[in-house]
Amino acid sequence: MGAAVTRSDFAWVYTDEPHLTRRKEMLKKYPEIKKLMGCDTNIVNIVLVMVIVQVLSAYLLRNESWTTIAIVAYCFGGVVNHSMTLAIHEIGHNLAYGNTRLMWNRMIGFIGNTCVGVPMSISFKRYHQDHHRFQGEDGLDPDLPTEWEAILFHNTITKALWMFLQPVFYALRPFVMRPKAPSYLEFMNTTIQIAFDLFIWYMFGPKAMGYLLLGSFLTMGIHPLAGHFISEHYMYVEGHETYSYYGPYNYLAFNVGYHMEHHDFPNVPGSRLPSVSKIAPEYYSDLPQHPSFSRVVWDFIFNPAYGPFARVKRPCSMDPRNKSPWDL
Repeated sequence: MGAAVTRSDFAWVYTDEPHLTRRKEMLKKYPEIKKLMGCDTNIVNIVLVMVIVQVLSAYLLRNESWTTIAIVAYCFGGVVNHSMTLAIHEIGHNLAYGNTRLMWNRMIGFIGNTCVGVPMSISFKRYHQDHHRFQGEDGLDPDLPTEWEAILFHNTITKALWMFLQPVFYALRPFVMRPKAPSYLEFMNTTIQIAFDLFIWYMFGPKAMGYLLLGSFLTMGIHPLAGHFISEHYMYVEGHETYSYYGPYNYLAFNVGYHMEHHDFPNVPGSRLPSVSKIAPEYYSDLPQHPSFSRVVWDFIFNPAYGPFARVKRPCSMDPRNKSPWDL
């Protein structure tokens, strides 16, 4: 079954998440970082182009073999859809239209979500804010693997299976850990998504719809691009819980690789995150970082030092039954 992981528990710490303290310190030293905050409406244009590309691709593949569709979905369509989920990440932080036009952000999120195939824009926003607010906290951070995941997927073969099924765990984990009552925006998101999926199926056929869904599933699992899910917070260096990656994939990923910078300043659009590390290089240059997303995936599966237990975890700071202030 392959090499078993060497960790048998999470790395428990009893300190607050580090980014709020860093943010305050950096803003005091470099107040010009505030000028980077705001929105980037270029996100809207990119999202619209990606949706058009995916609809056109689905149309062109409507009569191809399932083998061709799977290959194109893995190598191209899924890359576009994966990039779209990261655009939705930006939109979830209100970085497309800013905090004064919240519904505009939600609407462009609905549009971008269509080519992903399953409704996720609103739910992602609601639960992802918990990840920032409660980073690493037991029962509150939906990005943390559950204990049973870490126990079950404990060797090379099962870790590969866990990576393959990662989109399922990533999607369902928040609803299991800390479920929230569905909002009307989630119902709207779901209605728009179902209408779009039915349109693609009716106009172009099941293979066109399969292309969109396969791309989303395959590139969120064992795929080089999915390395960012592991690289961001899985503990590759003892004592470090957030890592950045500065390689070329950032051009497709709205600079999500600048993850230390993103957690330090989640209200800075991805297009401006490189400027944060340029303004304050001493805060980032000596931190551990990942040179390759592909290498991250390889190491996670084959190195026994890494697995779902390789996460920093801290005790819950609040009763998880309380209503989250981020539910807007």
